Amino acid sequence: MASTQDRRELRRRLLQVAGGHSGMFTAAQAKQAGYSYAAQRYHVEHGNWNRIDRGLFRLPDWPTGPHEDLVRWVLWSGGRAVVSYETALSVHGLGDVDPARVHLTVPPSFRMSSPGAVFHKQELPHSDIQHLEGFPVTTPIRTVLDVAAGQLDQDQLTRAVHQALDDGLVTKRRLLERADAFGAHAALRIERALAAGGR
Repeated sequence: MASTQDRRELRRRLLQVAGGHSGMFTAAQAKQAGYSYAAQRYHVEHGNWNRIDRGLFRLPDWPTGPHEDLVRWVLWSGGRAVVSYETALSVHGLGDVDPARVHLTVPPSFRMSSPGAVFHKQELPHSDIQHLEGFPVTTPIRTVLDVAAGQLDQDQLTRAVHQALDDGLVTKRRLLERADAFGAHAALRIERALAAGGR
């Protein structure tokens, strides 16, 4: 049986993991922290952990955050997904987009799937990712350029661009500099959004 000191060390390791994910952690992360699968079952049965999905747990009484659903998606992906496109617009408070499914950018080698998500397969440079409340999300400029290259309605894109400019999250110069790398379609839509309202 583990000593009190050993149990404290295990809990400290688990808290370190859970603390970065709104109190949530996967079975694999718990195993890596030193909890066997038998110990994991014990903690669930005795109410020390709440099982919130297959292989996904949460520490009871942990304060809830506004984006816990996104933390769950990132944990589900094994930490390989980045919240992006229309979902990232919503996270950044840009425009009034409320997508029915979560948008995630994943590496090209990613093989998991779910009807609740739209997967965009591409490698993201670290400079286009930021971390918020336990999950990675594309930066505002990357988010705007991604949706400009996609199918988002032009009026919604224009609102998002103007709000990002007004909030100081992007600059007109930087948007124009980067837009060409996202294709002619994206560049044209960014120019239209900037022209609307005389930007």
